[in-house]
Amino acid sequence: MNAAARKTLRSPSALVEARLTGADRLAALEQVAARYAVAITPAMADLIDPADPNDPIARQFVPDARELERRPEENPDPIGDEAHSPLEGVVHRYPDRVLLKLVNACAIYCRFCFRREMVGPGRGGLSPQALAAALDYIGAHPEIWEVILTGGDPLLISARRLQDVVTRLAAISHVKVIRVHTRVPVVAPERISAALIRALRTRKATFVVIHANHPRELTKRARAACARFIDAGIPMLSQSVLLRGVNDDVETLGGLMRALVECRIKPYYLHHADLAPGTGHLRTSIAEGRALMRGLRGRYSGLCQPTYVLDIPGGFGKSPIGPSYLSEGGAVVEDFNGRRHRYPPRR
Repeated sequence: MNAAARKTLRSPSALVEARLTGADRLAALEQVAARYAVAITPAMADLIDPADPNDPIARQFVPDARELERRPEENPDPIGDEAHSPLEGVVHRYPDRVLLKLVNACAIYCRFCFRREMVGPGRGGLSPQALAAALDYIGAHPEIWEVILTGGDPLLISARRLQDVVTRLAAISHVKVIRVHTRVPVVAPERISAALIRALRTRKATFVVIHANHPRELTKRARAACARFIDAGIPMLSQSVLLRGVNDDVETLGGLMRALVECRIKPYYLHHADLAPGTGHLRTSIAEGRALMRGLRGRYSGLCQPTYVLDIPGGFGKSPIGPSYLSEGGAVVEDFNGRRHRYPPRR
Protein backbone atom coordinates (compact mmCIF):
# COMPACT_ATOMS: atom_id res chain seq x y z
CA MET A 1 0.00 0.00 0.00
CA ASN A 2 1.43 3.41 -0.94
CA ALA A 3 1.92 6.21 1.59
CA ALA A 4 -0.98 8.27 0.24
CA ALA A 5 -3.46 5.44 0.94
CA ARG A 6 -2.29 4.75 4.50
CA LYS A 7 -3.31 6.53 7.66
CA THR A 8 -1.37 8.90 9.86
CA LEU A 9 -0.18 7.29 13.11
CA ARG A 10 -1.78 9.24 15.97
CA SER A 11 -1.03 7.36 19.20
CA PRO A 12 1.86 5.61 20.93
CA SER A 13 0.06 2.28 20.50
CA ALA A 14 -0.09 2.90 16.73
CA LEU A 15 3.64 3.66 16.79
CA VAL A 16 4.32 0.41 18.61
CA GLU A 17 2.18 -1.51 16.13
CA ALA A 18 4.11 0.09 13.26
CA ARG A 19 7.36 -0.88 15.03
CA LEU A 20 8.53 2.72 15.24
CA THR A 21 9.04 2.35 18.98
CA GLY A 22 9.22 -0.50 21.46
CA ALA A 23 6.35 -1.86 23.53
CA ASP A 24 8.48 -1.29 26.65
CA ARG A 25 8.16 2.47 26.06
CA LEU A 26 4.39 2.48 25.61
CA ALA A 27 3.39 3.56 29.13
CA ALA A 28 5.89 6.42 29.21
CA LEU A 29 4.93 7.65 25.75
CA GLU A 30 1.23 7.57 26.58
CA GLN A 31 2.01 10.09 29.34
CA VAL A 32 3.71 12.32 26.75
CA ALA A 33 0.78 11.94 24.33
CA ALA A 34 -1.63 12.96 27.08
CA ARG A 35 0.06 16.37 27.05
CA TYR A 36 1.44 16.88 23.54
CA ALA A 37 -0.08 15.91 20.21
CA VAL A 38 1.28 12.92 18.31
CA ALA A 39 0.97 12.36 14.55
CA ILE A 40 3.37 10.84 12.05
CA THR A 41 2.35 10.79 8.40
CA PRO A 42 2.99 7.74 6.21
CA ALA A 43 5.60 9.68 4.21
CA MET A 44 7.70 10.28 7.33
CA ALA A 45 6.99 6.88 8.92
CA ASP A 46 8.50 5.29 5.81
CA LEU A 47 11.76 7.18 6.39
CA ILE A 48 12.31 5.99 9.95
CA ASP A 49 14.78 3.17 10.49
CA PRO A 50 13.48 1.29 13.56
CA ALA A 51 16.84 -0.45 13.92
CA ASP A 52 18.64 2.86 14.44
CA PRO A 53 18.17 4.19 17.99
CA ASN A 54 19.50 7.56 16.82
CA ASP A 55 17.48 7.84 13.63
CA PRO A 56 17.23 11.59 12.84
CA ILE A 57 13.69 11.34 11.46
CA ALA A 58 12.47 9.45 14.52
CA ARG A 59 14.04 12.06 16.82
CA GLN A 60 11.88 14.72 15.20
CA PHE A 61 8.54 12.93 15.36
CA VAL A 62 8.50 9.92 17.71
CA PRO A 63 7.63 11.07 21.26
CA ASP A 64 10.27 10.84 23.97
CA ALA A 65 9.74 10.54 27.73
CA ARG A 66 12.15 13.46 28.20
CA GLU A 67 9.45 15.77 26.85
CA LEU A 68 7.92 15.76 30.32
CA GLU A 69 11.13 17.20 31.81
CA ARG A 70 10.68 20.96 31.89
CA ARG A 71 13.70 23.20 32.46
CA PRO A 72 13.40 26.49 34.38
CA GLU A 73 14.12 28.63 31.30
CA GLU A 74 11.43 26.95 29.17
CA ASN A 75 8.15 28.71 28.49
CA PRO A 76 4.76 27.63 27.01
CA ASP A 77 4.92 30.72 24.76
CA PRO A 78 8.68 30.87 24.15
CA ILE A 79 8.69 33.57 21.47
CA GLY A 80 5.97 35.75 22.97
CA ASP A 81 3.16 35.38 20.42
CA GLU A 82 0.56 36.28 23.04
CA ALA A 83 2.16 39.62 23.87
CA HIS A 84 1.79 40.74 20.24
CA SER A 85 -1.65 39.30 19.46
CA PRO A 86 -4.17 42.16 19.18
CA LEU A 87 -6.98 39.71 18.38
CA GLU A 88 -7.55 36.02 17.75
CA GLY A 89 -5.41 34.61 14.94
CA VAL A 90 -3.22 37.69 14.44
CA VAL A 91 0.33 38.25 15.69
CA HIS A 92 1.71 41.72 14.90
CA ARG A 93 5.29 41.66 16.16
CA TYR A 94 7.00 43.57 13.35
CA PRO A 95 5.76 46.88 11.90
CA ASP A 96 5.27 45.82 8.28
CA ARG A 97 4.03 42.24 8.60
CA VAL A 98 1.64 40.05 10.54
CA LEU A 99 1.09 36.37 11.15
CA LEU A 100 -2.38 35.08 10.31
CA LYS A 101 -2.87 31.77 12.14
CA LEU A 102 -5.63 30.04 10.19
CA VAL A 103 -5.65 26.66 11.92
CA ASN A 104 -4.23 25.14 15.12
CA ALA A 105 -3.51 21.67 13.74
CA CYS A 106 -0.68 20.14 11.71
CA ALA A 107 -0.28 17.14 9.42
CA ILE A 108 2.56 15.97 11.67
CA TYR A 109 3.65 17.04 15.15
CA CYS A 110 7.32 17.88 15.66
CA ARG A 111 8.65 17.07 19.12
CA PHE A 112 10.45 20.45 19.27
CA CYS A 113 7.50 22.61 18.20
CA PHE A 114 7.53 26.08 19.76
CA ARG A 115 3.71 26.18 19.63
CA ARG A 116 3.28 22.68 21.07
CA GLU A 117 1.10 23.99 23.91
CA MET A 118 -1.29 25.58 21.39
CA VAL A 119 -1.66 23.07 18.54
CA GLY A 120 -3.18 19.62 18.24
CA PRO A 121 -6.25 17.64 17.19
CA GLY A 122 -9.50 19.33 18.07
CA ARG A 123 -7.93 22.75 18.53
CA GLY A 124 -9.77 23.98 15.42
CA GLY A 125 -9.02 27.18 13.59
CA LEU A 126 -10.41 30.62 12.96
CA SER A 127 -14.18 30.81 12.77
CA PRO A 128 -15.64 32.84 9.87
CA GLN A 129 -16.28 35.67 12.31
CA ALA A 130 -12.72 35.59 13.71
CA LEU A 131 -11.28 35.47 10.20
CA ALA A 132 -13.38 38.47 9.16
CA ALA A 133 -12.15 40.39 12.20
CA ALA A 134 -8.54 39.49 11.41
CA LEU A 135 -8.92 40.64 7.80
CA ASP A 136 -10.56 43.86 9.01
CA TYR A 137 -7.56 44.45 11.28
CA ILE A 138 -5.14 43.93 8.39
CA GLY A 139 -7.19 46.22 6.18
CA ALA A 140 -7.21 48.94 8.84
CA HIS A 141 -3.40 48.97 9.21
CA PRO A 142 -1.81 50.35 6.03
CA GLU A 143 1.68 49.66 7.39
CA ILE A 144 1.08 45.92 6.89
CA TRP A 145 2.94 45.08 3.68
CA GLU A 146 3.17 41.30 4.15
CA VAL A 147 0.85 38.65 5.60
CA ILE A 148 2.29 35.31 6.68
CA LEU A 149 -0.17 32.41 6.75
CA THR A 150 0.76 30.04 9.53
CA GLY A 151 -0.79 28.02 12.31
CA GLY A 152 -0.57 25.06 12.81
CA ASP A 153 -0.19 24.42 9.11
CA PRO A 154 -2.27 26.57 6.76
CA LEU A 155 -2.11 23.98 3.98
CA LEU A 156 -4.32 21.68 6.03
CA ILE A 157 -7.37 23.73 5.12
CA SER A 158 -9.22 22.97 1.90
CA ALA A 159 -8.16 24.53 -1.38
CA ARG A 160 -11.52 26.31 -1.49
CA ARG A 161 -11.03 27.94 1.90
CA LEU A 162 -7.41 28.77 1.12
CA GLN A 163 -8.41 30.47 -2.13
CA ASP A 164 -11.02 32.49 -0.28
CA VAL A 165 -8.44 33.74 2.25
CA VAL A 166 -5.86 34.54 -0.44
CA THR A 167 -8.44 36.35 -2.57
CA ARG A 168 -9.57 38.48 0.37
CA LEU A 169 -5.99 39.32 1.31
CA ALA A 170 -5.10 40.19 -2.28
CA ALA A 171 -8.01 42.65 -2.33
CA ILE A 172 -6.33 44.72 0.42
CA SER A 173 -4.35 47.29 -1.54
CA HIS A 174 -1.47 47.77 0.91
CA VAL A 175 -0.84 44.01 1.28
CA LYS A 176 1.78 43.35 -1.37
CA VAL A 177 3.21 40.00 -0.24
CA ILE A 178 1.58 36.77 0.95
CA ARG A 179 3.83 34.18 2.53
CA VAL A 180 2.81 30.62 3.46
CA HIS A 181 4.73 28.66 6.11
CA THR A 182 4.17 24.91 5.81
CA ARG A 183 5.53 21.42 6.42
CA VAL A 184 2.95 19.75 4.16
CA PRO A 185 4.97 19.46 0.89
CA VAL A 186 7.56 17.43 2.81
CA VAL A 187 5.46 15.39 5.24
CA ALA A 188 2.27 14.93 3.19
CA PRO A 189 3.19 15.68 -0.42
CA GLU A 190 0.00 14.07 -1.74
CA ARG A 191 -1.93 17.10 -0.45
CA ILE A 192 -0.24 19.45 -2.95
CA SER A 193 -2.94 19.26 -5.61
CA ALA A 194 -3.56 21.34 -8.69
CA ALA A 195 -6.47 22.99 -6.87
CA LEU A 196 -4.23 23.99 -3.97
CA ILE A 197 -1.67 25.49 -6.34
CA ARG A 198 -4.43 27.46 -8.07
CA ALA A 199 -5.61 28.72 -4.69
CA LEU A 200 -2.28 30.46 -4.17
CA ARG A 201 -2.11 32.06 -7.61
CA THR A 202 -2.68 35.78 -7.29
CA ARG A 203 -1.35 39.05 -8.68
CA LYS A 204 0.36 39.69 -5.35
CA ALA A 205 3.84 38.33 -4.71
CA THR A 206 3.35 34.92 -3.09
CA PHE A 207 6.05 32.81 -1.46
CA VAL A 208 5.90 29.34 0.09
CA VAL A 209 8.35 28.60 2.90
CA ILE A 210 8.82 24.93 3.73
CA HIS A 211 10.20 23.44 6.92
CA ALA A 212 12.76 20.65 6.49
CA ASN A 213 15.54 19.62 8.88
CA HIS A 214 17.28 16.62 7.32
CA PRO A 215 18.19 15.80 3.70
CA ARG A 216 16.28 12.49 3.87
CA GLU A 217 13.03 14.46 4.21
CA LEU A 218 13.41 15.68 0.62
CA THR A 219 12.13 12.48 -0.93
CA LYS A 220 11.29 12.11 -4.61
CA ARG A 221 7.62 12.83 -3.84
CA ALA A 222 8.46 15.85 -1.68
CA ARG A 223 10.66 17.26 -4.44
CA ALA A 224 7.84 16.77 -6.96
CA ALA A 225 5.40 18.56 -4.65
CA CYS A 226 7.77 21.52 -4.31
CA ALA A 227 8.29 21.60 -8.06
CA ARG A 228 4.55 22.08 -8.54
CA PHE A 229 4.73 25.40 -6.70
CA ILE A 230 7.88 26.57 -8.44
CA ASP A 231 6.73 25.54 -11.91
CA ALA A 232 3.53 27.52 -11.26
CA GLY A 233 5.62 30.64 -10.61
CA ILE A 234 5.46 30.52 -6.80
CA PRO A 235 9.00 30.90 -5.37
CA MET A 236 10.02 28.78 -2.41
CA LEU A 237 12.25 29.43 0.58
CA SER A 238 13.08 27.13 3.47
CA GLN A 239 13.40 27.27 7.21
CA SER A 240 15.08 24.66 9.37
CA VAL A 241 15.59 24.20 13.09
CA LEU A 242 19.01 23.29 14.45
CA LEU A 243 18.47 20.06 16.39
CA ARG A 244 20.81 17.86 18.38
CA GLY A 245 21.17 14.46 16.77
CA VAL A 246 19.33 15.54 13.63
CA ASN A 247 21.37 18.12 11.75
CA ASP A 248 24.06 19.31 14.17
CA ASP A 249 27.03 18.33 12.02
CA VAL A 250 28.40 20.18 9.00
CA GLU A 251 27.94 17.32 6.54
CA THR A 252 24.25 16.80 7.35
CA LEU A 253 23.43 20.49 7.55
CA GLY A 254 25.35 21.24 4.36
CA GLY A 255 23.69 18.27 2.64
CA LEU A 256 20.28 19.61 3.61
CA MET A 257 21.05 23.07 2.24
CA ARG A 258 22.42 21.65 -1.00
CA ALA A 259 19.37 19.42 -1.42
CA LEU A 260 17.10 22.44 -0.97
CA VAL A 261 19.00 24.49 -3.54
CA GLU A 262 18.89 21.56 -5.97
CA CYS A 263 15.09 21.70 -5.57
CA ARG A 264 15.20 25.42 -6.49
CA ILE A 265 14.45 26.38 -2.87
CA LYS A 266 16.53 29.13 -1.28
CA PRO A 267 17.60 28.40 2.32
CA TYR A 268 16.22 31.26 4.39
CA TYR A 269 16.40 30.68 8.16
CA LEU A 270 18.22 28.23 10.40
CA HIS A 271 16.43 28.67 13.72
CA HIS A 272 18.12 28.11 17.04
CA ALA A 273 15.67 25.77 18.79
CA ASP A 274 13.22 27.70 20.95
CA LEU A 275 12.80 27.28 24.72
CA ALA A 276 9.58 25.29 24.41
CA PRO A 277 8.77 22.99 27.35
CA GLY A 278 10.29 19.52 27.19
CA THR A 279 12.62 20.20 24.26
CA GLY A 280 15.95 20.60 26.06
CA HIS A 281 17.27 17.23 24.88
CA LEU A 282 16.98 18.46 21.28
CA ARG A 283 18.59 21.89 21.68
CA THR A 284 22.20 22.71 20.90
CA SER A 285 24.14 25.62 22.34
CA ILE A 286 24.49 28.85 20.38
CA ALA A 287 28.26 28.26 20.33
CA GLU A 288 27.68 24.94 18.56
CA GLY A 289 25.37 26.63 16.07
CA ARG A 290 27.88 29.37 15.32
CA ALA A 291 30.59 26.76 14.75
CA LEU A 292 28.33 24.93 12.30
CA MET A 293 27.69 28.14 10.37
CA ARG A 294 31.45 28.69 10.17
CA GLY A 295 31.73 25.17 8.83
CA LEU A 296 29.29 25.95 6.01
CA ARG A 297 30.92 29.23 5.01
CA GLY A 298 33.26 28.88 2.07
CA ARG A 299 32.85 25.11 1.88
CA TYR A 300 29.31 25.29 0.54
CA SER A 301 27.94 27.64 -2.10
CA GLY A 302 26.63 31.01 -1.01
CA LEU A 303 23.22 29.78 -2.17
CA CYS A 304 23.41 27.21 0.65
CA GLN A 305 23.91 29.71 3.49
CA PRO A 306 20.82 30.29 5.67
CA THR A 307 20.68 33.06 8.24
CA TYR A 308 21.17 31.57 11.71
CA VAL A 309 18.64 33.30 13.97
CA LEU A 310 17.46 33.34 17.55
CA ASP A 311 13.85 34.27 18.27
CA ILE A 312 14.49 36.28 21.40
CA PRO A 313 12.29 35.04 24.27
CA GLY A 314 9.58 37.44 25.36
CA GLY A 315 8.41 38.54 21.93
CA PHE A 316 11.38 40.69 20.91
CA GLY A 317 11.71 39.14 17.45
CA LYS A 318 14.41 37.32 15.52
CA SER A 319 18.04 38.36 15.59
CA PRO A 320 20.87 36.97 13.44
CA ILE A 321 23.40 35.22 15.68
CA GLY A 322 25.78 33.83 13.08
CA PRO A 323 29.53 34.11 13.71
CA SER A 324 31.30 37.40 13.14
CA TYR A 325 34.33 37.42 10.89
CA LEU A 326 35.53 40.83 12.08
CA SER A 327 38.03 41.21 14.89
CA GLU A 328 37.48 43.55 17.82
CA GLY A 329 38.74 46.59 15.95
CA GLY A 330 36.70 45.81 12.86
CA ALA A 331 39.82 46.12 10.72
CA VAL A 332 40.75 42.43 10.52
CA VAL A 333 38.46 39.93 8.80
CA GLU A 334 38.71 36.16 9.07
CA ASP A 335 38.26 33.90 6.02
CA PHE A 336 36.65 30.46 6.04
CA ASN A 337 40.03 28.79 6.61
CA GLY A 338 40.55 30.80 9.80
CA ARG A 339 43.18 33.11 8.28
CA ARG A 340 42.99 36.75 9.29
CA HIS A 341 43.36 39.66 6.88
CA ARG A 342 43.68 43.37 7.57
CA TYR A 343 41.20 45.60 5.74
CA PRO A 344 42.12 47.67 3.91
CA PRO A 345 45.40 45.79 3.39
CA ARG A 346 48.62 47.52 4.36
CA ARG A 347 50.98 48.33 1.52
